[in-house]
Amino acid sequence: MHLSRLKLRDFRNYVRLDAEFGPGCHVLLGNNAQGKTNILEAVYLLATLRSFRGCGGAQMIRQGAKGYFVGGSVVGQGVSEIKAYWSPRERKLSLNERPIRRLADYFGVLRAVVFCSEDLALVKGPAQGRRRFLDLLLAQTVPGYLTLLMRYAKALRSRNALLKQALIDLVELDGFTLELVQAGEALIAARREFVPALAPRVQSAFRRIAAESDALSLHYQPGVAGDFAVTLSQSRTRERALKTTVVGPHRDDLTLLVNDRAAAPFTSEGQKRTLAIALKLAQAEHLADVHGTPPLLLIDDVMGELDARRRAAFVPLLQHSFRAGGQVFMTCTEENWPRQLGCELQRWKVEQGHLARGAE
Repeated sequence: MHLSRLKLRDFRNYVRLDAEFGPGCHVLLGNNAQGKTNILEAVYLLATLRSFRGCGGAQMIRQGAKGYFVGGSVVGQGVSEIKAYWSPRERKLSLNERPIRRLADYFGVLRAVVFCSEDLALVKGPAQGRRRFLDLLLAQTVPGYLTLLMRYAKALRSRNALLKQALIDLVELDGFTLELVQAGEALIAARREFVPALAPRVQSAFRRIAAESDALSLHYQPGVAGDFAVTLSQSRTRERALKTTVVGPHRDDLTLLVNDRAAAPFTSEGQKRTLAIALKLAQAEHLADVHGTPPLLLIDDVMGELDARRRAAFVPLLQHSFRAGGQVFMTCTEENWPRQLGCELQRWKVEQGHLARGAE
């Protein structure tokens, strides 16, 4: 799988971009604030319909424009044409000129894993980021999971809206509760089965790059203790007071322990970065194993920030990607681009929202 063409209109600092890419490693070179990361963000947006920077659509519109367009051609078993337009008033998504009505029909057309400074939030940040990490992997590898997740989210929104009303229709509340429990129990089961299968991959990656002989463990921490329906019933008083659903898989977490201590408060910044990289390496390896082809790798200016040991952890992943005809996009400055990776690099120059081929 690779992205053979990328088209941008009024996206971030790009008025217009039309670029063609082959398989292999594409290094985007340029000074800061020129638009290197914006290209990675656009590719990731095509893959996940979400920015890895954690921002909304309005922030991705070029200043003064009404909306943005991101399009691409994906070469896999065939060629897929993706078009996405976003404005405050209008949103369009099409695949091969057909409008997408259900996200489950779109997800997986392009698979990408991003390595960026924001990854530290997987370790240091709130549980929401770790849930999204699990949900993205499950949605890309388990048929029906995305539909199940959206079903749960819809029931949760409806139930919370009802709880905010002064007078609550109890019959209607029971209906939303039943839907929430049915979808929620299936989510819990899927996550509970998946985390023990993912853990060895993360542990292996962590051992390869950890400076010390630290022991890592991962545990699924459900937001429900015991039977979901019973727990919801027992929390009814709290729900009325807080006007929201207080228990459920929307409160799940992925517990990360280093040497049997919580990673966020008890590890160094270097250990946190090692753990974040290990999580992403495991994500890429799992996607490659499940689908038989490597995902696109998007590496945002992290090579220059890593020591030799952590940088070396990327080499097997990149080599496997290249052998399988995969594709890598990597942003760097002229000073820190990775000459030591041992692969043929295709250089691109990025300057003030313009992309041009550089000298090889």
